[in-house]
Amino acid sequence: MAEMKAEYDFSKMKSRKNPYASKLKKPVTMRLSEDVVDYFKGMAEEAGVPYQSLINLYLRDCLAQNRRVEIKWPSAA
Repeated sequence: MAEMKAEYDFSKMKSRKNPYASKLKKPVTMRLSEDVVDYFKGMAEEAGVPYQSLINLYLRDCLAQNRRVEIKWPSAA
């Protein structure tokens, strides 16, 4: 088995773009309540991650758990 070097010189490597980068995330514009943004920013700061990533993780969890929103509108009398 080959041993790992103590150091590697990556300065001569050619960089290339990730071919999957455009498929990883899609930029969207959303309007969120200020208290919602503050909530996620606070949690994100505690976790040490960007708040947009945290919102994405939360929504991904909703997707994985197949959560559905149940909206009950007040009935017009």
